[in-house]
Amino acid sequence: MFKLFKENTRIAFGSISSQKLRTTLTVLIIGLGIFALVGILAAVAVLEGTVTSSFAGMGANTFSISRYDFSDQVGRQNMRDARENPIISYPQAQQFQQKFNFPGANTSLSFTAAGNAEVKFNDKKTDPEITVIGADHFYLPNSGLEAVNGRNFTGFDIDNNNYVCIIGSDFEKGIFKDIDPVGQTISIRGARFKVIGVLKARGSTFGNRQDLNIIVPIQLARSLFTAPNIDYGIKVSVNNSDFLDGAVSEAILAMRRVRKLSPTQGENFGIERSDELLESLRSETDTLNVAAWVIGIITVFGSSIALMNIMLVSVTERTREIGVRKSLGAKKSTIAMQFFTETLIISLLGGALGIFLGIMVGGVGVSAIAGVDFPIPWMAVFAALITIVVVTLFSGSYPAVKAAALDPVEALRYE
Repeated sequence: MFKLFKENTRIAFGSISSQKLRTTLTVLIIGLGIFALVGILAAVAVLEGTVTSSFAGMGANTFSISRYDFSDQVGRQNMRDARENPIISYPQAQQFQQKFNFPGANTSLSFTAAGNAEVKFNDKKTDPEITVIGADHFYLPNSGLEAVNGRNFTGFDIDNNNYVCIIGSDFEKGIFKDIDPVGQTISIRGARFKVIGVLKARGSTFGNRQDLNIIVPIQLARSLFTAPNIDYGIKVSVNNSDFLDGAVSEAILAMRRVRKLSPTQGENFGIERSDELLESLRSETDTLNVAAWVIGIITVFGSSIALMNIMLVSVTERTREIGVRKSLGAKKSTIAMQFFTETLIISLLGGALGIFLGIMVGGVGVSAIAGVDFPIPWMAVFAALITIVVVTLFSGSYPAVKAAALDPVEALRYE
């Protein structure tokens, strides 16, 4: 059996090499179909990995309160509706923190103090693109952030307005290159802060460079970076995900009291649960996966038809050869396997090309643009391999059967 397969493979490569242009075009057609399937699936895998890493770090036992519900606003309400919700002021955020007394819950307050700050260290300075965040000591754990070098704020730092800060990982590539940032002093708009921690790298999400952020104590940020109508964010974590529903319900009641809403009025703020937001975003990527399969199947179906036509042409051109082999005692199964092997080799060449291009363009390329790690799309590779088998069976069976069914006498007469 192996000897027969080896012989068929040798004959197949001989036939392929004798028709280089036709074979090349066929491989390119199949490669295009596999590329469409693998490329889109790989790109979706990168997108899903980015979304998951961005939101899963928040944990399944956290939720946030903001001016409006971002997950509900997208595609459901217009911007006019969003602007009708008043901002969450600092007094309101403090009142919520005082009124919300759910057991085992930690509440953090934060706001974006500046979005285009310049940071100086000795004679070095950054571009004016640094985001300064005012926050308390619960902000890091409630946001899924981690100080990999140094430490987080303490309650003492916040209560005493210590001039300390926590920086993003990108500063180690810039003004702190080859220098340990912890213990160094930086200047932000004339105010000097001691670096006490460096955050774990998070990459970019939807164009937002999260590793260029600086976090300072919230009261210091309020005094140094004044601006009208500052909107504060509230993040809450509970120590047990089983109590999350109860914590959310109590938070809604507490915020309604802070906002002075009557029982007949709807909420003019948003509650975003990290698990629900992540699930919603994953459902969007599931839709993209379905679209990828549909596009890929259509393209591969066209490739299969093209391959079948080329194999039928090959059967017609080699009719006399088939007659000679049959007259010398070749069985029908041997003839069928010869052409089926040729179809398989062409499919494998096209599939290898498509998988390579799909991973490089749809996976590595997209991940490089997005600035995130590239997860190996095993599902896409597996789908490509299954597709190659289907293409081979669909495109190779009929030409192989037709070749095997030729009458040897009529085949020898063929000119």
